[in-house]
Amino acid sequence: MRPSVRLLVLILAFVLACAPATTAVAPTTASPSTDPAVTAAAASPSSTPTVDGMRIRIPRLGIDLPLQEGDVARDVPNGGSQGATPEGAAFHFPGTAVPGTGGNSFIYAHARLGMFLTLWQAMVGDEVQIVTKGGTSLIYKVSEIHSSVPSTDVSWVQPTPDERLTLQTSTGPTPAYPRFIVVANRG
Repeated sequence: MRPSVRLLVLILAFVLACAPATTAVAPTTASPSTDPAVTAAAASPSSTPTVDGMRIRIPRLGIDLPLQEGDVARDVPNGGSQGATPEGAAFHFPGTAVPGTGGNSFIYAHARLGMFLTLWQAMVGDEVQIVTKGGTSLIYKVSEIHSSVPSTDVSWVQPTPDERLTLQTSTGPTPAYPRFIVVANRG
């Protein structure tokens, strides 16, 4: 991993300071996006796909949030603070794949009511939907749940050959607490 990405990941590990079975299933092969907007953006070297206008939904858990681009300068602790990640949205970690374009899309949100708090109740097989700006639903299935990932473990943002979402929230009130990670594969 490039040093700058590693640094950003280490910083993100300390970001989500908010209020909390590991099961693994072999990853599935990604299928290409059927959303014309995502497909066109991925095909055009002059345009970069973004998460603008997307939503993340996990129906069984009652999660339905707008997806916004994360801001490392805003979301990371500085001067001893715990960062200033806004509420009311889930955030795409800059530099990771945009959902629908293949690879690993790292998405994080606070463990608060109306946000990712109910992610703690995720189960293997749960459906995760990314609704694109064009209204297409990209469907993922939860394949892994990691309830206590050390905050220093930065491996979760690395690129993957399969299309997946890596969802993160916190397990306690300070950045030192472990992270709660859920992986959902496209299928």
